[in-house]
Order: sequence, then structure tokens, then C-alpha cells
Amino acid sequence: MEIGILGLSQSGKSTLFGIMTGVNSAESYGEPYVKGIAKVPDARFDKLVEIFKPKKASPATVPFIDVNAAGEKEWEETRRALASVDGILHIVNAFADTDLNQILKNYRKLADELILSDLMVIEGRLERLAKTKAMKPDDAMHAKILPRLKEALEKNMPLRELEFSKDDLSAIRGFTFWTTRPELVVLNTAEGSKDIAEEFKKAAAINTDVVSICCQIEAEISTLPKQDQQEFLKEMGIEIPAFEKVIRTAFSIMGRMPYFTVGEDEVKAWVVPINSLAPIAASAIHKDFE
Repeated sequence: MEIGILGLSQSGKSTLFGIMTGVNSAESYGEPYVKGIAKVPDARFDKLVEIFKPKKASPATVPFIDVNAAGEKEWEETRRALASVDGILHIVNAFADTDLNQILKNYRKLADELILSDLMVIEGRLERLAKTKAMKPDDAMHAKILPRLKEALEKNMPLRELEFSKDDLSAIRGFTFWTTRPELVVLNTAEGSKDIAEEFKKAAAINTDVVSICCQIEAEISTLPKQDQQEFLKEMGIEIPAFEKVIRTAFSIMGRMPYFTVGEDEVKAWVVPINSLAPIAASAIHKDFE
């Protein structure tokens, strides 16, 4: 499970990546992309560690990928680096211009690019199918499914908003469409700005999760010792750092949840699909347990 961070230039994506993972991607000069692991904040896990005082504490984690690409081939390099990610974190510049319409334009610029990218793939495949004289089973399935996807994309609708059967998902898995993947929209706002997540979501008419964060402040918070963080948050009138909400929401949109095993040796949060029954959850520890 990996989540790729996407954003227009100067939107704050590398800053957010560093806040969540503690990795400074700017130091990885020349690398096409950088991977980092974010710990999923969970008060229940912290309480279990407090109770059992284990030798080792292993919280649930989320892997993020930040792409270091620029120039004429920036989009091509980004597509290549994030081809296998399971979800997208789309960060939007909401600090340079606080006007909602401009923020929507900033969001749509990249969102439209993702839709266009998927549409071009489908059109190319349909053109090849039109020239195919003897269709194989996969060809026939694509000829049946892809026109519906093309119609949705032409209406500016991301594919994640369509309903797919298991056979449909199996048939299109090889395409690695951008807009079938879960998306989390993060609005990088200016210091002192109000939370506009719900207002933005309504205006954008999207069904994805939206979180507001001021990366400038969060970067300051993330560098402080834990005790100092609490005092800083209290002074700012903030209950929890916004980057923790981003991580938790990213974990949730991937359809994952933690469950815990405890003991003196280790307290661990195992990651399993949401609504997993006990036998499936147990198999995360060892297949024999299932």
C-alpha cells in the first residue's frame, strides 16, 4: 500500500511529505522519487503502550512517495514514478490566493490533467480494438467496458465515482488509471485562514475527502519535541496537528484499519482491510492462524 503525493509547482507537496514522514526529499538530489513512512497517530495505540510498557512499539504506518521532477518531462516522470501507487494525495495551493474560485482552479488544473491522461489511454485502446479483426476475451471485455468509462471522463467525472463489478475491476486492472484510485485532497492554506474543507468540497462537487492544513505552521510543529508540541498547540488553540489528520485520513481512504496485539515484548498495530473478520485479521500475523 503506497500513496503518491501530487501537486502543482509550489503547492507545498514536498513540505507536507517532510512533515508527515520526517524525510527531506530536497536532500535526495537527482533521485526521481523519494519514499517515506508516516506513523498513523492513534490514541488507543498510545494508551496500550502506556499500559504494557513494551520493549518495542510498532504503530500502523502509511508509505508516501514524493516525486522530484521538473522541466518539460515533469509529467511523464511523475506518471512513471507513481504508476503503481494505490492512492493519491492531491495537495492544492490555497495560501497564495485565498479566493475560493482561484483555489478551485488550482485544484481543477491537475484534476483535469489526470482525467485527460485516462481518457487518452482509453481512446488509444479503443482505436486499436477497432482495427482488431479477431478479438480475444480480454479484447471483447475492453470493447464492452471502455466506452462507458470514456463517456464518464468526457463529462469530467473521475472513474472512482463509477460502480464496477469484480469482473470489471479485473478487466481494467492493467491500465493503472489515475482516477480509479482513492484520492485525498489537502488544501495548503495560509496562517490564520479558516477551515474551508467543507466549503471547497461542496463548491468542487467532489466525493473525495478534503483536509485543510497550513504547512508553514505544521512544519514548525513537527520539528518540536513532543512536550513542546503540546504547549505550542495549546497556545495556537489547536487540538491536534493537522498533519496527523492528513495521515489518518490517507490511511482510511485506502480501506485499511489497525488492530492491536499487546505484550511486554511488543505492542503492535497490524494493518488489515476495513471490516475484516477475525480469521482474516489473524492471517496478517501468520497465515496458519487463519
